[in-house]
Amino acid sequence: MPVSLGELAVRFGCELRGDPDTRIERVATLAAASADAGALSFLANPRYRAQLSTTHAAAVVLSGADAAACRTAMLVCANPYATYARIATLLYPTAPLVPGVHPSAVVAASAHIDPSARVGALASVGEGVRVGPRVLVGPHCNLEEDVALAADVQLAARVTLGRGVVIGARTVVQPGVVIGGDGFGFAAADGGWVKVPQLGTVQIGADVEIGANTTIDRGAIDDTVIEDGVKLDNLIMVGHNTRIGAHTVIAGCTGISGSATIGKRCVIGGAVGIAGHISIADDVVITGYSAISHSIALAGVYSSTLPAEEAQVWRRLVARFKRGDALGARVRRLERAAGLAPAPHDEPHD
Repeated sequence: MPVSLGELAVRFGCELRGDPDTRIERVATLAAASADAGALSFLANPRYRAQLSTTHAAAVVLSGADAAACRTAMLVCANPYATYARIATLLYPTAPLVPGVHPSAVVAASAHIDPSARVGALASVGEGVRVGPRVLVGPHCNLEEDVALAADVQLAARVTLGRGVVIGARTVVQPGVVIGGDGFGFAAADGGWVKVPQLGTVQIGADVEIGANTTIDRGAIDDTVIEDGVKLDNLIMVGHNTRIGAHTVIAGCTGISGSATIGKRCVIGGAVGIAGHISIADDVVITGYSAISHSIALAGVYSSTLPAEEAQVWRRLVARFKRGDALGARVRRLERAAGLAPAPHDEPHD
């Protein structure tokens, strides 16, 4: 359904520079062929600023700092990407939920499914499950006993929820997610391993999104906890008894070992490895590919991985790393011979 620029400006609190009667039907990137007279685009990354002068989009959502470079109508705001997201949601509404239980779904007699909810084809709903108002349980989902889903939860296809998992209102779980599987708990004994019973469950707050094929293990004794507003990308591993603070966002392929505690409003890049039994403070940013082996007590930006280098340069760097201890020992011997005390940070340590 087309919307005028004037209506968008009023609804989303933007400054309009252009004709308020211009009708917007769809969104497009600045350089796309579909960026024509009915399209809205946005600029959030300065790398694409040069495209403002050549775009054929009817209007662009951007910040005041970029407005001078734009040659078309614009919606000026403080946060262009978030404003674009809200406008795109308006232009592309989700299909209305059709209540009911598909005939092929298997629902336990003790389960309670709200009349406004939808249970898809071949889903399995176990004993004592509680499905709240307007919940979508997608096809092939498996809800084990005593799962509880609050209002407006959306489970895409093939989601598995282990026993006792609790999910808060408006949370979205993408295809293939497994929540509440056993954690990796084994005790060494007699040259082998004894499985440690995983007796906790998983508590997930409201307004969380969990990306495709992510796994969140149940707690060993206490629960694994994902607080309100957390956003998890695809293919993330969350170990048992982990706690992730409210509004933290984590990119794909990150692995979090058991009993880690991550603070609120953290931003964690892709393929980060986080060791178990450590704590990360609120408002920490960790760049991609970092390895976090110790607790982080203060907010800030943390990195631990060297960027890629040409192969011969990298081999020379590695050789220098390996010679570092020998060089340090040589310097200390020279300092002692000269009667100089080494600086505290130069003392050898494990």
